[in-house]
Amino acid sequence: MLYYEDIEIGKILKFGEYKVTREEALDFSQKFDPQPFHLDDEAACKTHFGRLSCSGWHTASMTMRMMVDNMNKNKQAGLGSPGVDNLQWLKPVYPGDTLHCESETLKKRVSRKRPYMGILKGRITVRNQDDEPVMTMESTGLIEVRGDA
Repeated sequence: MLYYEDIEIGKILKFGEYKVTREEALDFSQKFDPQPFHLDDEAACKTHFGRLSCSGWHTASMTMRMMVDNMNKNKQAGLGSPGVDNLQWLKPVYPGDTLHCESETLKKRVSRKRPYMGILKGRITVRNQDDEPVMTMESTGLIEVRGDA
């Protein structure tokens, strides 16, 4: 099990691989972000996207899937997250892209009110198959402390 004490500030982890399908992009957009450039090829061609693009919220959801898969694989003692800051969509994600993640721990501390809980601040960068950054965010994560702080 990976605990608070095992997390190193400044360490960069690369993980995940998510292949974006047209069907999933359309399904997500129909349900949650039904803008024409996410749903219609012809409408998308008339925008700065140039073709059908994924919703940024879909990109964030695919990122979450890769993060959880990585936490489960590494048996991290995670306790959830109170949120993210500075979410930025840098470049469109298109059906056919393959996404992967980088995570860097920026700082960490033990909670003053809950000493069994560590608080991590990290930067997540999502990249496409050409290693171009498509999304960044700063994430706050909660993780169990192994021993007394």
